[in-house]
Amino acid sequence: MTTVLNSLNSSYLSNFKIFTRIFWLLILSASLLLNVSCKTSKKIKSTSGHPHVENIHIHKGNKVQREILEEANKWLGTPYKYAASRKGVGTDCSGMVLKVYESVIGELLPRNSAKQAEYCIPINSDEVQLGDLVFFATGKDPNKISHVGIIIDEDNFIHASSSKGVVISSLSSNYYQRTFKQFGRTPGMMNNSSIRKSTNKKNKKTNG
Repeated sequence: MTTVLNSLNSSYLSNFKIFTRIFWLLILSASLLLNVSCKTSKKIKSTSGHPHVENIHIHKGNKVQREILEEANKWLGTPYKYAASRKGVGTDCSGMVLKVYESVIGELLPRNSAKQAEYCIPINSDEVQLGDLVFFATGKDPNKISHVGIIIDEDNFIHASSSKGVVISSLSSNYYQRTFKQFGRTPGMMNNSSIRKSTNKKNKKTNG
């Protein structure tokens, strides 16, 4: 009887040791996988589809660009109101952009952000300048542009937020990094000779 008990105890201890080793191996494997996934998440900003804020280098801008910035700043604090475009009273994102451009350079943009994106000439992050537009997909469809703002410096843009009204926000924020779609320049601004010269100088300096 004692022999049988000793045999059972020995078998139990052996199985317990095996189970313990397997358990710790599983813990170690899970830890390694978690570490790898965390490292991967840190690289998200460098993938295509994000604004690449580190590539944006904006100078003081010319007279027209500064006027767009000044006019856009006058809209700060305007409450959000869908389908409206009245400074100080109520506006949505595309309404503000439309009015700013119409007021400063007389260019009439389409009424909604998706159409404004189609109207603009797409530009790369290293071509962005003051007054250019930035587009986002903030709705249910991640591929459909539904928001627009005006670039005011290397990391900020002014826009009509549905929850805060007209405010300044950062391109580096997780939300706008995630929902960013493209930068764009209107044909009117593209035809501005001062902007063309500035862009050409920047490209030559980059290529050199």
